[in-house]
Amino acid sequence: MLSSILTTSLLFAGAAFAAQASSASSSSSPTVVCVAGQCLEGYTNTTIGATLSASGAATSLLLLPGQYTSTTDPALLHNLLTSSSASLALSPGFEGNTSLPLNLALQPGVAIYPQASYSGQATFAELPSKPSNSTLKISPGSLALASNVWVAISDSSNDRVIFWDSVPDVSQLPSGASGLSQLLDIQSSACSPPCAGAGVCSASGTCVCPTGFNGTSCETCAPGFFGPSCQACPADCATCDDRMTGSGRCLQPVIKNAPSTCNCLNGVCNSDGSCTCNAGWTAGTNGTACAKCAAGFFLNSDGNCEVCGLGCTQCADGNGQCITCKAGFTQNANDQTQCFAAQSTTSTGTVCPDGSFSNGTSCQPCSPLCQTCSGPTSSDCIICGAGKYTLNGNCVGASGNGVCDGSSLVADNNKHECDTCPSKCTTCQYPSFNVASTIDQVQCTGCLPGFVLSQGKCVESCPTGTFLDPKDNVTCTACDSSCSTCAGSSTFCLTCANNQLASGGKCVASCPSNTFSSSGQCITCHPDCATCSGSAFNQCSSCPADRPVLTNGRCLPTCSQGQFFDKTSSTCQSCDASCSSCSGAGPSNCLACSSSSQVLRGGTCVSASCNGTSSVISGLGICLSDLVFVPPPSGTSSKSPLPSLTGIDSPISNSNTTVVKRSLQWWEILLMALGCAFIFVCFLMCWRRRMRKRRAAATATFAAAKNLDHSKSWRYRLVRFGERLFGHKKSQRWMVPPEHAEDIRMEKLRAAEEARYGHDVEKLRRESSMRTDRDLEKLIGAYEYSRAGSSRAPSPLPSLRDYDGDRHSHKASSHGSPRARVANDLAQESLYSQVTGQPRRAPEPRQPVRNAADLLPSRFSNTTYSSWLTPDPTPGTGPQVHAAPTPAQEYARSVTQLVQPESPPQRGAYWLQPANTGGSRNPFLR
Repeated sequence: MLSSILTTSLLFAGAAFAAQASSASSSSSPTVVCVAGQCLEGYTNTTIGATLSASGAATSLLLLPGQYTSTTDPALLHNLLTSSSASLALSPGFEGNTSLPLNLALQPGVAIYPQASYSGQATFAELPSKPSNSTLKISPGSLALASNVWVAISDSSNDRVIFWDSVPDVSQLPSGASGLSQLLDIQSSACSPPCAGAGVCSASGTCVCPTGFNGTSCETCAPGFFGPSCQACPADCATCDDRMTGSGRCLQPVIKNAPSTCNCLNGVCNSDGSCTCNAGWTAGTNGTACAKCAAGFFLNSDGNCEVCGLGCTQCADGNGQCITCKAGFTQNANDQTQCFAAQSTTSTGTVCPDGSFSNGTSCQPCSPLCQTCSGPTSSDCIICGAGKYTLNGNCVGASGNGVCDGSSLVADNNKHECDTCPSKCTTCQYPSFNVASTIDQVQCTGCLPGFVLSQGKCVESCPTGTFLDPKDNVTCTACDSSCSTCAGSSTFCLTCANNQLASGGKCVASCPSNTFSSSGQCITCHPDCATCSGSAFNQCSSCPADRPVLTNGRCLPTCSQGQFFDKTSSTCQSCDASCSSCSGAGPSNCLACSSSSQVLRGGTCVSASCNGTSSVISGLGICLSDLVFVPPPSGTSSKSPLPSLTGIDSPISNSNTTVVKRSLQWWEILLMALGCAFIFVCFLMCWRRRMRKRRAAATATFAAAKNLDHSKSWRYRLVRFGERLFGHKKSQRWMVPPEHAEDIRMEKLRAAEEARYGHDVEKLRRESSMRTDRDLEKLIGAYEYSRAGSSRAPSPLPSLRDYDGDRHSHKASSHGSPRARVANDLAQESLYSQVTGQPRRAPEPRQPVRNAADLLPSRFSNTTYSSWLTPDPTPGTGPQVHAAPTPAQEYARSVTQLVQPESPPQRGAYWLQPANTGGSRNPFLR
C-alpha cells in the first residue's frame, strides 16, 4: 500500500522543481530563501516548499512552508507574490497556486528527504485511505510531517518510534531512536475518539471505514458481514451468523420466486408473473391470487382447503356442512356434510340394489368401477368401487403412496374422493398407504418458496435442534447429539449440550485465549484486543503489540503527543517539559522541542543561537540561517560574492500596498436598506408607545379630577358598547348635588350683602336725578349680547368662587378683554344646558332693571337665581314656595354661616344629575 502511494507521489513533483532541486544540490548558484517576513540570500540544498518565480524578476525565491499575503514583507517577496506573471514549482507533497493569501503547507502525510535540512529529492507518503499491514523501507536524512499527522517508524531495535513533529536532522535524534529503517504506519490525530483498528482517521476528523465495517469509529461489522475482518455472508444467503463474533454460517437462504413477488398466497409464481394455485384454491375478492377456497372446497380449522362430501356442490367453511346438493341428491339428516342419491326404481316400483341402476323398465348393472351409479358408464358413478376415488366426476386409482392418478391430490378413504394437500405443500403423500389410511397421515414432500420441510409439515423456519440442509435448502435436519443448536451441518454446534461451551463450531470445556464465555458460547474478542471481558472494542483487558496502549478499555496504537509508552509499566508517561514529543523519559530523549527558541541536538533541546536576525522556522524546527549559507564579506570563502538584490531587506512601503476596493453586491445593499428600515420602524414604534402612555396618563388625570373614571363598571362598559354599536355619541350632562346648592346660594347672598352695605347710599340720593339715564343704559347693555365682542359692564361685585380651568365655572371675571368676557358668559350654565345637555352658545338675556333702589335686593333674591341652582324639593313634602328675604334676614343668615366652619366646595359639585330625555337609540341607556 505504501509503495503505491510513494510511486504516485513521485509523479507529483514538477519537472521545473526537479531541475531546481538538482541545481541546488550542487550549491553552484545563490538562492533567496524566504519565510513570511524575512528572506535570506545565499547557498542552500533545501528543497522543501515551492519555488516562486515571475517574468522580469531579478531572481526566483524558495518559499518555505507558511502563509503569505499581499502585505507580507520584505519588498522583494511582496513584489513577486503580487506579480501578475507569478508561478509556483511545488515540492512533492505540497499543493497551492499563486492566488493570495497563499497557504503553503504539506498535505496530510510525511515527506522523506534523503539528506539533512530537508535537502535532496523528497519522497512523499500520503495519509492512507484504508488500513494496511504493509511496510516500506526508508533511509531518511530528515522528515517533514503535516499538521495533525503522526508516523510510526521502526528503529534499529525494531521498536516503534512515534513522530509528531518534523525532524530537520535524523542524526540529532536520541540514541534510542537511531537507525530508522521502516515506515510502519501513518495516521491522523484529528479524530476524537480515535478510530478502531479497521478505520482510518481522515484529515477532516472522521473515521473512514472499509467495506463491511460500521460505526462512528469503524468498531463493528455491518449487517450481512461477519468475523474480525467483516467478510460478506454467502451470496445465496439471506441471513447468516454475522457480526464480528459470528461464524458466517447461513441461517436462511435467499428465497427465490417467493409467492409474494406475484401477489400470490397459496401458489407458485411463474416466469411471466402469473400464479399457479395449489389444488382447491382460487383468487380472492381483493385480487390476491390463491387466497380463498374454490367451489366444491371449504376452509377447515387448519387453514387448508378440503373437498366437500360426495354429492355436495357447496359447503360451509369450518365444519364443511353441505349448503347445496347435486341434482338428485338429498342431504343426510344424520351427517349434514354428506348428500346421498335417491334409490333407483323401475317403472313398476322395483328398487334396484347397489351396483345397479334403473333404465326405466328394469335394473341394469353399473360399470365395474362403480359401487353405486346412475348410469352404465364410469362417469355415472355415485360411489366408486374398491381402490377407486372420485376425481372431477370420474373414478381414478391411487399409487402406493396414496396419490391419485394424474393429479397431486391424495386419496381419502372416508370420502371416497381425491382430497387436497395442506395449504403450504406443493406435493404430499402417505408414508404407507392402504385401505385403512386416514387423511391426517398425509405428509408434505415439497413446500412453497419461503417455507421449509420439517417432519412432514411446511413451516417458516427450522425448529430448535435442527438445521437447514444446504443440499436442498428445504429440509430441516436434526443436529448431532452433542449440539443443542447447529448451523450448516449437524456437527457445527452453535450451542452445546451437557454444559459445554461452543467454540468455533465445537464443544469444549473452557474457552481458549482471545475469547470469552457468554450464553454457552466462546465469543471472540474484538480485533483490537489481545484479551477481553466483552465483545466491544472498549472492553479490552490486554493489548496486542501493534496497539500497545490500554486506555479506558481501549487498545490504541500510541500515546498522545507529549507522552511516551513505558514498556515496563505498560502505561503512558509524560515527556520532559522541554520536549514537544519524545521517545523516553528525561530531557535527553526529545524528538522535537516545545520552545520556539530551541533546536534539537543529540536528543536534547538547546538554544537555537540563529545567526543574524533569523529565527527558528515554525513547523520545521531549524533556523533559517542553518538552511542558507551566506559567504562572509571578507572573501575568504570559496563561494563567489552574492549579487546585490533590491528589496531583500526593506519592508514594503505604503505606496506598494494596494487596497482593493470593491463595489457592494446587490444583496449587501438590500441587507443594509432592510436594516435601516427595521431600525426606523423600531424607533417609530417606541415613540408611538411613549406618546400613547403620555396621553393615557393625561386622560387618567383628567378623569380622576372630574370623577369620570367609570371604566371599571360593567354598566359603563355596557353603555359604551351600545354607543359604538348604534352610533350614539356620548354627551356631557352636568349635575349639581342637592346638598351643595344651598351653600352656593347663601355664599352669593353673603357677598351681595357686603357689597350692598358698602355702597354709598348718600351718593345714590344725590344722583337721583340721573336714575332714569342709568336705567336706560343698563337696559341697553343687557341687550348688547348679540354683538360680537360686546358685553355688560363689569360687575362691581366680587366673584363667588374661582374654578380655574373648568369650562363650566361660576366665575364672573371683571378683568380681561370684552371678547374674553363674552366667551366666559357663553360658558355659563342655563336652563338650555339643563334641558339639552349641551353648553349655551349665546349669552343668556336678562330682564331690564327699572328701579335702581331695588337693584341689590332683587338681583340676589331666590327668584332671580337660575333654576339649576335651586335644590330639588324633598320628595313627599309637596311644592315649596320661596319668599324674598328681607335684608335683615339675609344678614342674620350670613352671620350664622360665618360661625360654622366651612368646607371647601367639591370640584364638580355643581354638575347636574343625568336625565333620560328619551331621544337615544341605545337600548342600554333605557
